[in-house]
Amino acid sequence: MKITLKIWRQESAQDKGGFVTYKMDDVSTEMTFPEMLDSLNEDLIKRNEVPFAFDSDCREGICGMCGLYINGRPNGPQEGVTTCQLNMSMFKDGDTITIEPWRAKAFPVIKDLVVDRTALDKLIQAGGFISAKTGAAPEANAIPVSKEESDIAFDAGVCIGCGTCVASCKNASAMLFISAKVSQFAVLPQGRVEAKERVQTMVAQMDALGFGNCTNTGACEAECPKEIKLSNIARMNREFYKAKIS
Repeated sequence: MKITLKIWRQESAQDKGGFVTYKMDDVSTEMTFPEMLDSLNEDLIKRNEVPFAFDSDCREGICGMCGLYINGRPNGPQEGVTTCQLNMSMFKDGDTITIEPWRAKAFPVIKDLVVDRTALDKLIQAGGFISAKTGAAPEANAIPVSKEESDIAFDAGVCIGCGTCVASCKNASAMLFISAKVSQFAVLPQGRVEAKERVQTMVAQMDALGFGNCTNTGACEAECPKEIKLSNIARMNREFYKAKIS
């Protein structure tokens, strides 16, 4: 099929940047979105033109490196998937596809479609961990955990830190990301040791890095490729208030 791509080109964070239009005449509907971008870059190289930069790594939907803003939506029109799992069959012959990087103060553009998402790593360093002895794994039944609590922790723990929640929020908030990291420990006994310090330091770091406040619109949950729930934000708020008053 034939498609037209409007791709954001920006040499660095200091440059103004803008959209450049490319036309492709032979796109297979069996391609994934990154495979389509690879194909275009190969054509650009053959024509002695400068290829555009975009991120990808595992291409299996488990690392989140590939995140792009596609036709006004993080990761494109297909729900519950990362950009690398988006199939070109979701588009039609003759479509125009607009591709942009994540837009957030905390995610400065490195080049073209690549942004610096190390701010999420700094949030984890601020408190997204537990104190545990190294060495052999402890006996599984040493600390009993209920099925309900383990399910909550697991569902929160599947967050891959892709930044889709930040990109989808009009305030560029990282609340869904932080709440997932807080929730995966908050319901488990192993996570209670640093509970007060964790939530306070992570929220403070979020503010310091320039992320916005939660908008309560639910865009983050709607666009999250791992379908992290808003209930985690409510749990994080409870943890934060408990830490402040105790």
